[in-house]
Amino acid sequence: MLKQTLQQKLLQKLSPQQIQFIKLLQVPTVSLDARIKEELEENPALEDGSLTNMNDPVEEYPDHDPDENFENKESDFDEEFSVDEYIQEDDYNDYSTNYGSDDDEDRKEIPIAVQDSFFESLQNQLDLLALSDKDYLVGQQIIGSLDDDGYLRRPILSLIDDLAFSQNVIAEETEVESILKVIQDFEPAGIGARDLQECLLIQLRKKDQNNPIINQAIKVVENYLDEFTKKHYDKIEKQLGVNSEELKDIINEILKLNPKPGDSGASAGKQLHIIPDFHITNNDGILHLTLNGRNAPELRVSRSYQEMFEHYEKAEKTDKKMKEAVQFVKQKLDSAKWFIDAIKQRQQTLLKTMNAIMEYQYDYFLTGDERLLKPMILKDIADKIEMDISTVSRVANSKYVQTEFGTFLLKSFFSEAIQTDSGEEVSNKEVKKILEECIANEDKRKPLADEKLTEILKEKGYTIARRTVAKYREAMNIPVARLRKEL
Repeated sequence: MLKQTLQQKLLQKLSPQQIQFIKLLQVPTVSLDARIKEELEENPALEDGSLTNMNDPVEEYPDHDPDENFENKESDFDEEFSVDEYIQEDDYNDYSTNYGSDDDEDRKEIPIAVQDSFFESLQNQLDLLALSDKDYLVGQQIIGSLDDDGYLRRPILSLIDDLAFSQNVIAEETEVESILKVIQDFEPAGIGARDLQECLLIQLRKKDQNNPIINQAIKVVENYLDEFTKKHYDKIEKQLGVNSEELKDIINEILKLNPKPGDSGASAGKQLHIIPDFHITNNDGILHLTLNGRNAPELRVSRSYQEMFEHYEKAEKTDKKMKEAVQFVKQKLDSAKWFIDAIKQRQQTLLKTMNAIMEYQYDYFLTGDERLLKPMILKDIADKIEMDISTVSRVANSKYVQTEFGTFLLKSFFSEAIQTDSGEEVSNKEVKKILEECIANEDKRKPLADEKLTEILKEKGYTIARRTVAKYREAMNIPVARLRKEL
């Protein structure tokens, strides 16, 4: 049976404008240009002010209160539109300068050296060989099957199948193996190996075979690679019949080899170029925060759409097509206004959040000493700026700040508190820094185990469990004591 009931619910819904602001907030500076370009392409009522004549009077919409919540306004055919809501003389230059943006919009781009890629370099070496057409196609297939590290991870039989189906070349396994050996002689050394052991052996066999150290290194890689990776040096000494000094020379020879030869040719193209969202400068002990100029784009509502809206406002609205035209123009104008509002609110939120972080960690930003970092969680900043924790999280997880001692992700300044024996609360960053110094200064022949590191911290007044020390060590990508051992 159908039953009718009355329920009362409390729901929280985000308007489309609030969702747009949230999405813009988490976009880093390096991706903001692409997002703005996408909006400019989708909405003809939005214009890039930097491409217009700055001497012309700029007609723009009235500013919104930055702290005012956006409202989801529905179009109504019977509503009396006012063009004054969309057209107003405004000081255009204030738009990009009132938000603490810096003056480095004309900064020069870093030049990138033009060079052959890793695969182009191998192809050039293949072109220099006097090969038959069949062998040349086999060589091309092998080079194209290498991964970015320079390894051939695919079975030979798979290459044979690919040659038959794609190139109509019938090749035997021995023929492919023969061409693979030729490619393994290419530079950089180690290219075309099928595993780490083969990669290291290729590099060692290209060295002076009359050198006894090289010969012993080949034996280690051929027969004791597992013991070498686990640093069971005492077992290797017994098997080879060498002392610790001789083994040290052998190990050093192996450590000189490149386990990923493909990276040597592609590393230049893989460098990540970080564009900071904020800049902090120290002026005689006073910190000054600026927002990257790219975060203050010169956007405005299209004058042609404003004039079109003014024309439609004066026309009769009884015609259905005219109503649809009015609705379309108003929708585009509203969308342009909301997007510019969201950009402005994004700027203010970024500056407000970063300024709170800077004030909270003022001593750290003056010196760069990680020991001066205070315990700080997202809630501390959220309470300070009177915003939601999720808003602070979106800013901290994707934005970078450039200081006089480096460029850092905002998330790295947040840390939990640890209480010392004296009752003082310190950041766990301070504990990690002490751990890093202890491990850096340890005797590499007898590295400090986690239990010993726990005792050292306890002596310094930090009572921390051994499992916590292990967690911090792993977070800093520091291996266990046995793997830090050196001869």
